[in-house]
Amino acid sequence: MTRLDTIELEGMLPRVFVSESIPASDVWRGKVVFRRGDRYLVEAASGGGKSSMCAYIYGLRDDYEGELRFNGKDVRGFGISEWQSLRREHIAYLPQELSLFPELTALQNIELKSTLTGGVRRERIEEWLHELGIDSRRNYPVGRMSIGQQQRVGIIRAICQPFDFILLDEPVSHLDEENNRKAAEIIMAEAQRQGAGIISTSVGNPLLLAEPERLKL
Repeated sequence: MTRLDTIELEGMLPRVFVSESIPASDVWRGKVVFRRGDRYLVEAASGGGKSSMCAYIYGLRDDYEGELRFNGKDVRGFGISEWQSLRREHIAYLPQELSLFPELTALQNIELKSTLTGGVRRERIEEWLHELGIDSRRNYPVGRMSIGQQQRVGIIRAICQPFDFILLDEPVSHLDEENNRKAAEIIMAEAQRQGAGIISTSVGNPLLLAEPERLKL
């Protein structure tokens, strides 16, 4: 795949919800097309399936009804090598649980990702650490950092790769408004540089994206 331009969800529903009566949703059982270059904010109540949606798009789970298509192609036919390429070159992801290595420092966590994906220069990483106010914590083990600091490390790590879309699952749930704004500016600037789309989820403290399309789960 040269470029990932569209992610389409049609008639999708987590199998665990199939026998349940779910609230009206812009996503589940409907048709949604995420387009490269655009910004989306997916809002949901706790338990609404936002983390499931991200896991489906990233290829970590397939326990859903309906179809998920990339550039019009159903992803159920993708093999391991295709998913590896997608995750390395086309889709960046910050899961809600962050998945950082607690024994490694903030800088080691970020550079590990950047090295594997041919990401960004060390100087740029240092700039992001400074902008998000955690440059003095660069050499701290992540396990000794606060959740808000860990989220900022996770955000930097997530953008240290080529991507056509970035998935951010509750990326700023533990950040104040000022750090939320700074994180949003960094993410939007990097997405704009790469011509990428942003898909962010929230249960109440949304990433402060400029003029996103809002969807309800």
